[in-house]
Amino acid sequence: MIPVQGLEDAQVAILGLGRSGLSAARALSAGGATPVCWDDNPAARARAEAEGFVCTDLMKPGAFDTIARLVVSPGIPHLYPAPNPVIAAALEAGVAVDNDIGLFFQSFATLAWDNFDQAPRVIAVTGSNGKSTTSALIHHILEHAGRPTQLAGNIGRGVLDMDPAIDGEVVVLELSSYQTDLARALTPDIAVFTNLSPDHLDRHGGMGGYFAAKRRLFAEGGPDRAVVGVDEMEGRFLAGQLSEGAADDRVIRVSVERKLTGPGWQVFARKGFLSEYRQGKQIGSIDLRAVAGLPGAHNHQNACAAYAACRSLGFAPKVIEAAFHSFGGLPHRSQTIGEARGVRFVNDSKATNVDSAVKAVAAFENIRWICGGLEKDGGLGALAEALPGVRKAYVIGREAAQFAMKLSVEAEVCGTMADAVARAVADAEAGDVVLLAPAAASFDQYDNFERRGEDFVREVQKHL
Repeated sequence: MIPVQGLEDAQVAILGLGRSGLSAARALSAGGATPVCWDDNPAARARAEAEGFVCTDLMKPGAFDTIARLVVSPGIPHLYPAPNPVIAAALEAGVAVDNDIGLFFQSFATLAWDNFDQAPRVIAVTGSNGKSTTSALIHHILEHAGRPTQLAGNIGRGVLDMDPAIDGEVVVLELSSYQTDLARALTPDIAVFTNLSPDHLDRHGGMGGYFAAKRRLFAEGGPDRAVVGVDEMEGRFLAGQLSEGAADDRVIRVSVERKLTGPGWQVFARKGFLSEYRQGKQIGSIDLRAVAGLPGAHNHQNACAAYAACRSLGFAPKVIEAAFHSFGGLPHRSQTIGEARGVRFVNDSKATNVDSAVKAVAAFENIRWICGGLEKDGGLGALAEALPGVRKAYVIGREAAQFAMKLSVEAEVCGTMADAVARAVADAEAGDVVLLAPAAASFDQYDNFERRGEDFVREVQKHL
């Protein structure tokens, strides 16, 4: 646990008692603060009370009179489409609003670090797609190299559930826009921006607000080094804002769409080869085509970002390359489930928006594509010209018929995962790939994308 510093003897309200809320309550208590908890769900309040925490309705008159700070769980809106009434009341009362990420950065460094030979470091990864794989890959490279490391944030453990840092440790955090948007403290040593595509637009009031939430990690945090994907205009804008000029190597530009040139520091992938250039000279190269755990251009982008972050720490290219080959990938992200009769089955349930689905589809040929679910803002237009490798689509979800009508390939309305897998298996021939890449949220049929991916795996196992 990371005890929260700077709020000793203060009353701190906590709104939302899921994983991050309860973790914050424990860490605040360990640091000498008094948590005052609330959740609209009686079962969540009961769990908090069972741990000895006091639950108080934060909407009652005077609830914020003695509160120093309000800590909010990431799923609760604070501005758009409308602020939660409790958050609105806190702001009206002049109470600062924060989250567990802000508490972590406020509390991570301790006086014990004075006795360390090498100060701990924090690498924070954000972006629309690929941040989980990039974070896990950085963590894997660090483990492979024998460096002490922990992985937390939007993946793995909650940030305040981590162990206090030890000498030379590197903490890797995956941070969503919900987390970066509200954290009052953001001070990573290395910050990574993978890419940007439309997502969570209702929560951020549009693309501008969404980008602004991601940008806070860099603008507020002031990292020593920034790794920035520049295949979208927002990334190029961010890199330009952070650097003093083309030769400023505090910014490492990353691309999978073109060769990057100039006097600065660049890492890019073309035709399956990763290249590192610095001061106009190539100083590293890796053949990514043989790296089984990182298939497709979208994973090559993840590899470039992870490579750049680890090079910033001083690791040699050969050490990073060896770690790439032992990386098994993450569940639900271009995860190969198995192969039968020459047909490969791949689970990319994490492809919850159009952009991530396009990248998943582009990684394979002869695809039997299982897609559908709760369509997100922005529609499916970007899919129209991006499906040359798809032989047929098998559409799931409550609105499967409407979803299928918007596709530019042959589509069969299946509704359920069981029916979609069965139909795809019946049609598949040797050399085909049965790919789950939904291009939509899961909430019309599943609690989350993990449950959807697990359902796909169960149905596939029946045919392996």
